Amino acid sequence: MAQALSKNEGRLPVRVMFQDEARFGRLSDPRRCWAPAPVRPLVRRGVVREYAYAYAAVSPADGKLTWMSTHAMTTIEMSAFLRHVAGRHRQEFVVMVIDGAPSHRASTLQVPANMALLRLPPYAPELNPIEHLWDELREKHFANRVFDSLGAVITQAVRALAALERQPASLQSLTGWPWILQALRST
Repeated sequence: MAQALSKNEGRLPVRVMFQDEARFGRLSDPRRCWAPAPVRPLVRRGVVREYAYAYAAVSPADGKLTWMSTHAMTTIEMSAFLRHVAGRHRQEFVVMVIDGAPSHRASTLQVPANMALLRLPPYAPELNPIEHLWDELREKHFANRVFDSLGAVITQAVRALAALERQPASLQSLTGWPWILQALRST
């Protein structure tokens, strides 16, 4: 963390954000659901393999969410997302905690001047609280749904992310794990 902050040199207030991306598609996600006895719920199944992607970064300290919908998960898209986050936090220095995805390690990745990347250890998604955001989205907005088009999937993802963005207290509760908040208070 100290190495990441050295780029800032104490000039801007620091915001720590956790980043990840997720794939959403027309391949349905059947889940258990409630129905009154003796009714057995019927859930349609979609098997079309078309996907869109969402990038998101959340600040566990205050539940602030920044997201972007895209058609691919590439270094170009990751660079665009980092610029998007940096633009939304111009008056802050963002320490972005990321995983080891290939698009995050590429030599062509463009990191904005008001940002530093901090990598999680390999194969440790349990350390990234934004994983719970994807679980929440899939459970509340995608489970037991079949989409007629990729456009409908993208529309649903955008609606869901926009709704979560308007609920910072919920996001703070979802991602503000005690060890993260304690670490943020001690820096």
